[in-house]
Amino acid sequence: MDKAPDLSARRLVAIGLLSWAAMLGADFFFHGGLLAKLYAEPSPFLLPPEESFRRIPLGYLAALLFCALLLGLMLKLGLSGWRKGLSFGILLGALAGGTSALGLYSISTAELSLLAGWFISQTVEMGLAGAVAGSGLAGQRLRTLFVRVVALVLLLMVLTIAMQSVGLAPAAQWGT
Repeated sequence: MDKAPDLSARRLVAIGLLSWAAMLGADFFFHGGLLAKLYAEPSPFLLPPEESFRRIPLGYLAALLFCALLLGLMLKLGLSGWRKGLSFGILLGALAGGTSALGLYSISTAELSLLAGWFISQTVEMGLAGAVAGSGLAGQRLRTLFVRVVALVLLLMVLTIAMQSVGLAPAAQWGT
């Protein structure tokens, strides 16, 4: 018989932070790489790059709050395992991203391509966070989970920088 995983407050915080780190790695890949061209275009909807950069910590805080919601719901629903976490994260991300995109499209000048990108990135980011949370809730050793998350984040950072280096994604241009 398998021993139930330790779900102490310390472990839950670690799982939440690892989920958040995976989410931020994907966020960097999407917004610094795949969607970067959309931010380079002038838009009445988007802030200038310098101001957007200054506000990045607010976006990271929003992601942390989403991870807390995800983890809390997974605990409440008794979901564990990376597959269940991935599915639940995708569902929650699609609902959150979809409602936000539809709401913004109904009242703003945001381009449909930008909103679609945000919807997709929110869905994938929450899916990854859910997979990490589910693994941790299922009892995976935190050290193993930490190594996997760090490897994922480093891979996504390298891919983003490579995209920018070869011109597939524009690097941020400050003061232009």
